[in-house]
Amino acid sequence: MANQKNGKILAIDDNEDILFSLKLLLKQHVELIHTESDPEMIPKLMKQDHYDVVLLDMNFTKDAISGQEGYHWLNKILEIDPQAVVLFITAYGDIEKSVKAIKAGATDFILKPWQNEKLLATISSAIKLRRSKDEVKELKTKQKELNAVLDQPFNDFIGTSPEMQQVFSTITKVAVTDANVLILGENGTGKELVARALHRNSSRKDEVFISVDLGSINENLFESELFGHVKGAFTDARADRPGRFEIASGGTLFLDEIGNLSLPMQAKLLTVLERREVIRVGSNKPIPIDIRLICATNMPLKQMASEDRYRQDLLYRINTVEISLPALRERYEDIPLLANHFLEIYSKKYKKGINPLSKACLNKLYDYSWPGNVRELQHLMERAIIMADDRNLDPADFQVSIERNGQDDVEFDSYNLEEVEKNIIQKVLKTNKGNISKAAGELGLTRTSLYRRLEKYGL
Repeated sequence: MANQKNGKILAIDDNEDILFSLKLLLKQHVELIHTESDPEMIPKLMKQDHYDVVLLDMNFTKDAISGQEGYHWLNKILEIDPQAVVLFITAYGDIEKSVKAIKAGATDFILKPWQNEKLLATISSAIKLRRSKDEVKELKTKQKELNAVLDQPFNDFIGTSPEMQQVFSTITKVAVTDANVLILGENGTGKELVARALHRNSSRKDEVFISVDLGSINENLFESELFGHVKGAFTDARADRPGRFEIASGGTLFLDEIGNLSLPMQAKLLTVLERREVIRVGSNKPIPIDIRLICATNMPLKQMASEDRYRQDLLYRINTVEISLPALRERYEDIPLLANHFLEIYSKKYKKGINPLSKACLNKLYDYSWPGNVRELQHLMERAIIMADDRNLDPADFQVSIERNGQDDVEFDSYNLEEVEKNIIQKVLKTNKGNISKAAGELGLTRTSLYRRLEKYGL
């Protein structure tokens, strides 16, 4: 302790001379020593700051020797902070009281008058014990979250199309940095798989990957879920709880559906990202965080920012690098690879020796527009394998509708694919009187994809 000031100490004793002596001795060795003569102040002090060690007098009433007051406040301290390291100090110590104090939850027992070197050694050990307790608690919490992540259904991220090769190239370049990444793409394109690939190839790969679906978080619980809360902060807050930012510290935090945040929630998120610290609900103590941030959305954030529905400063903060995922209909050459990949997975899972897909099956898959993208293909393959009666799948095993809203009968002046697409988009927009949402729905596109095509064709 003599070389470096380390640890925060709270000392409670009704003898001002004792407190003065402790402060004089410990201020040379610890980061902070706070003294207090009134034990009623303990709850307030512990809410205001985090203490590594609490030095607690055993008797506060004059001439008291039973130690009952000390046991009472020990219980209060452990209610507030179950990880607390408490050292009893008393002038009336004996073996019986020592044993009782430790059984009640104290860490050690110090007699007055103390020997300075012995007191310093005891406090140094107590600080190390507190740090170890905190590390174990953090590891358990992270392991719990990690197990929840590992229990998710198996998915994979593959593709040989030029579009996907570009995505893989970007991941390789960006993963090794700590740059914030924004992943854009329709539902079912694999945005979380990209986030996991970035994490697995980063310097944080041995730390946790925490995924948060912002679209499913109630606005009233937003701060509690992301930033944590302290016991008693609200009706159901029965214990201190770290938020997702704290749990992810040291690793990667993936915020899915980042476009779903209201403007007030956007402001709160921006503050945390700028300060690199969180304050739990019900507390005023900032907690530093160290995360690699990856966000994803299927919404047109730039368009929303131009319409003042999304904060421009938050958009700049989260999209140091953008990765746009193509829809499955934009990389049809990957369909055989993906279909047979899922066939292999689910054949093993359901213990069925299904043969590779026939050309007739693949042609049916090619003819479908895949509004649900890779996720829809995955579910379709799983269902087909579950329902299969023999080793070969037939086109009839894939229950998809090939009908395309009557647009197969449309006459075109040109059969150039880009011209055809442009003409169809113009026609559908006109039919829907410029309503982007309705047009996108009729075309089987998300608003994001339709906006990209409007920009591409100058519409």
